[in-house]
Amino acid sequence: MSFTTLTCPSCGSTVKQYQNPFPTVDIIIELDGGIVLIERRNEPYGWALPGGFVDYGESLESAAVREAREETSLDISNLRLLGCYSDPARDDRMHTISTVYIAVSQGIPHAADDALNLAVFKIDSLPARLCFDHARILADYAALLTKNKALLIA
Repeated sequence: MSFTTLTCPSCGSTVKQYQNPFPTVDIIIELDGGIVLIERRNEPYGWALPGGFVDYGESLESAAVREAREETSLDISNLRLLGCYSDPARDDRMHTISTVYIAVSQGIPHAADDALNLAVFKIDSLPARLCFDHARILADYAALLTKNKALLIA
C-alpha cells in the first residue's frame, strides 16, 4: 500500500495520506458505421475516446453515460464492457484505472465540455496520434470486431 506521511498543522501528529489510482471510464461510441473520437480541449492535446473521472458515489455505468453526454451531446445505449486498463503509465498526469465500455448512439454529435472538436472515424482510418493508451484500447476493440465477424461467418 502506497502512502506518504503528513504532519497535522494543528496538533503536530503524523498522519498517513494513501495514494490510490483514480477510477475513470472511456467509451467507444458506435455511430454511423464508425466511432466517435474527441479532440481534447486540455492537456494532453490530441484525439481520444470520450471519457473521464468517476464521481464519488457514481457507478461506472452512470459515469460512462454522463461523460458521453457531456463530451459528445449524445445519449448512449447498449453499454457493453470491453475491459479495464490499469498500466500506471497510461496517463502521464497520474495513475488511473479505466473501465472501457462500448455503446451505440444515434443522432448528431456536438463537441462540448472537455471536447474542443469531435469526429466519427472508421476503425481502419483512425488519427495517427491518440492520447493515453487509446491506440491499444482501439486495437483490442478492432480485434473483438474481427473475432465477432469470424464467429458470424462460421
